[in-house]
Amino acid sequence: MSTLICRCYYKMSCKRRNEDEQKKYAKKAANFWSMGLLSSMKDPELLMKEDDKIVAIKDKYPKAHYHFLVLPKENICSLAKVTKDHLQLLKHMDKVGQELAESHPTSNFKLGYHAEASMSRLHLHVVSDDFNSTCLKTKKHWNTFTTDFFVPSSKIISEVEKHGEVIFITKDEIKKFMDTPLKCHKCNFLAKNMPSLKSHILIHLKKLL
Repeated sequence: MSTLICRCYYKMSCKRRNEDEQKKYAKKAANFWSMGLLSSMKDPELLMKEDDKIVAIKDKYPKAHYHFLVLPKENICSLAKVTKDHLQLLKHMDKVGQELAESHPTSNFKLGYHAEASMSRLHLHVVSDDFNSTCLKTKKHWNTFTTDFFVPSSKIISEVEKHGEVIFITKDEIKKFMDTPLKCHKCNFLAKNMPSLKSHILIHLKKLL
């Protein structure tokens, strides 16, 4: 009986160790992924522009034909860490974003931040509104750029000017945006799934050609 009990304890101990190791690995992988922007900032193949305050890069997984990121050299992990002291930096990031957009005059651009960013490092999205990309695959991808989850750069600047910080939406509002039906950003078309939506988007793109 004692041998059997020892074997059971041994199996349970091994199982716990395996579970702990899997959790540690998952946590490390998540941290590595969330910190990916730091390595992208140093990638010369992605670099678009750099000065003493910012680095502007191509998004490694673009969600549109043109998708750039403007990141501060100052270590600001997210909008939650932004204060009134960063106001001029935000305006400079916006200016650089506008310049990147203006370098592609045949496309319309959106400049803004995700209300809840998945990547660690403050970053301004400069994205063309064609959303024609193989990297745009999921409903979450779509809704993070086409609902109010995507907060315009001008609104962020205005909030910091008035309040000294960014006013965040609630978790319930974030869930509502993520649950929003797949709706075309150019018309009232409602899609059943992403393949249907992406096929529909091509109609609008063809009109521009």
